[in-house]
Amino acid sequence: MAALAVVSGIGLVVDDRLLVGSPIWFKPFKFSVSFVAYGLSLAWMLSLLDRGRLAGRWAGTVVALASLGEMVLITGQVVRGKRSHFNHRTPFDEAVFNAMAVTVVVLWLGTLFIAILLLRARIADRASAWAMRCGIVIALAGAAVGFLMTQPTPGQERGSSPIVGAHSVGVPDGGPSMPLTGWSRTGGDLRVPHFVGMHALQLLPLLLMALTALATRPRFGLLADERVRLRLVLVASGAYAAAFALVTWQALRGQPLLRPDGATLTAAGLVIAVTAAAAYGALRAPTSRTPHPVQTTRAHEGDDRKELVS
Repeated sequence: MAALAVVSGIGLVVDDRLLVGSPIWFKPFKFSVSFVAYGLSLAWMLSLLDRGRLAGRWAGTVVALASLGEMVLITGQVVRGKRSHFNHRTPFDEAVFNAMAVTVVVLWLGTLFIAILLLRARIADRASAWAMRCGIVIALAGAAVGFLMTQPTPGQERGSSPIVGAHSVGVPDGGPSMPLTGWSRTGGDLRVPHFVGMHALQLLPLLLMALTALATRPRFGLLADERVRLRLVLVASGAYAAAFALVTWQALRGQPLLRPDGATLTAAGLVIAVTAAAAYGALRAPTSRTPHPVQTTRAHEGDDRKELVS
């Protein structure tokens, strides 16, 4: 995937063809970079399994091969100058898209199997365990949004339309879009929740790493308590899941990400308020303190003196 990202980057520079209003090599570039992060995250999580390591290794191999198969099909269509997704224009294009659907299902099921292994694993640091578990469950929900994109839009009919399915909601694909992401600026876009959900796999563990790094500094000594980190991870996971649900709801209503209506803004405000209150409570909740080593030693010395006098 890293090599394909380089190849796709070169393609963006030397190939000026456009497909559905976007540079033709943009899709394989985005997918390959995303799969690099996805694969590294899963590999790290699998390394922490205390049991089922062999099964996890096989599941990881299945995910890697399914990802490779999908990228071969996407890149092959780019070379041909054809759409890879939703394309039913010719029997060959339809066969390619159907094969891609199979690779996506296999990839999703492989990730689900890894999620089950992580849910059953006994990991000493509970904050790390729940950061991984919540991250992979939300990522599975984000990946499942892709199945919504394959549904026919108004005016499309299976068996008679050359294109069946779309990223955008309420507007045709290929219209005005945001820079870099390519998300629609005039209608809803299911790629937004797809992206947000899938990258929980990286962002929640990265949050935990940041909390662990801050815990080594005197100003943030409260974070040295594993229970505080665990509570903050759970709060962040709940907030992330709520944000994912919010952008999914926004996209399904045909609303651009950067043009939210009053209902979306109200819901976002509630999520922020509840998250802030929960984070404050997580930091202020009482935790039992471990006795200081000096105090413990002195207490033991006192007990020894009492026994001697007796």
